Amino acid sequence: MSATPGGFRHDDDTPVFVISVAAELAGMHAQTLRQYDRLGLVTPSRTSGGGRRYSARDVDLLRQVQRLSQEEGVSLAGIQRILELEDQLRALRSRVRELDEENAHLKATLQTGARVFAAGRAGDVVAVRAGERPQRTESRALMLWRPGSYR
Repeated sequence: MSATPGGFRHDDDTPVFVISVAAELAGMHAQTLRQYDRLGLVTPSRTSGGGRRYSARDVDLLRQVQRLSQEEGVSLAGIQRILELEDQLRALRSRVRELDEENAHLKATLQTGARVFAAGRAGDVVAVRAGERPQRTESRALMLWRPGSYR
């Protein structure tokens, strides 16, 4: 995140560029940006009057679309699928990081010998080490069941 002299703070996701500036930065015609917007390849923010505002991340995406289209010869439908798959990949990588962190935390908990609480055979709460079961004890509990009484 960076700050301008007036104190305004923005980052790569801040929509600051009007369509003509974004088109120039991306090296394409403004009409092409409108077409990409209609196809859903890039979704700029909108002002209250309906004008498009593009972020630095949007401009980078437009450059990527332009490169795939012109240099690689990928169709717009193909580009749309590539972008969808890249979004899925980003989400999956994020989830893997979360699961790795959770797994590391659980392993650390097991290594410290933390106690786990379980229900004993008699219905009482007992502390056991991770991976152990409560000791068997004879229960003197009696349960009375009457058909139709639990609804």
